Amino acid sequence: MQKFLSLVKFAHTVFALPFALVGYFMAAVYFDGGFNWLELLKVLLAMVFARNAAMGFNRYIDRNIDAQNVRTASREIPSGAVSVQAAGWFVIINVLAFIITTWFINLLCFYLSFVAMAVVLGYSLTKRFTWLCHFILGLGLSLAPIGAFLAVTGTFHIVPVMLSVAVLLWVTGFDIIYALQDDNFDKAQGLFSIPSYFGRKNALWISRAIHLFSGVIIILIGTWLNLTYIYFIGAGIFVLLLLYQHLIVKVSDLSKVNLAFFTTNGIASILYAAITIFSFFII
Repeated sequence: MQKFLSLVKFAHTVFALPFALVGYFMAAVYFDGGFNWLELLKVLLAMVFARNAAMGFNRYIDRNIDAQNVRTASREIPSGAVSVQAAGWFVIINVLAFIITTWFINLLCFYLSFVAMAVVLGYSLTKRFTWLCHFILGLGLSLAPIGAFLAVTGTFHIVPVMLSVAVLLWVTGFDIIYALQDDNFDKAQGLFSIPSYFGRKNALWISRAIHLFSGVIIILIGTWLNLTYIYFIGAGIFVLLLLYQHLIVKVSDLSKVNLAFFTTNGIASILYAAITIFSFFII
């Protein structure tokens, strides 16, 4: 089990999971959809299965590319820790588990589960033909809050859509930073990314601009819902941590990319979610 958790970088669930919880509690508490432990469990299971399928497929489809990259050659499939066949079955099982779980949530989520799978699995192919691949990854993770909201209400609303757009931009921005590590490799292999296509300096500026819009949307959500100052504390921390990662990553020094990618963004998502959910209970 440990090798499969490592295969999909299960610790990185910290990126999408907190926003799924925000989407759920926004619907259940703020919009009076009603809290239900079983419903919450199904939402969390669906999110975990979807992410496992996406990451497993990414590792499966990129196994030959990863084997040629010094940075990724030690990953589970290239190193032989997980066989190609086992990884394939892992993906299939998680795809089926996700779709089955959505069936027990509601029909809308079930019908949309096929669209969601197309997005999260399709991302792995996009870097072969477009530098917009970062946005597709962001789109995949952005489905977490809107999916959780739909699980409770069965209807769309502008605010969870705004939150999903903020997540899309947030993920896109930090994935661009992460891709700085492989810009030369991507060029040599004919792969596409914003750093390899536009250069490191321009890529960082693009990431900054994208994160600026993400931060603005996060603040607008609190204004739209007329939330208390508690929410804006969480939003402020989130924005400051976005700024921090851009201060520590430089064109000439990528040594702190992992700090910016995982640690900073993980803390940002957890704190924002915890404070936001708390703010829903004191309106």
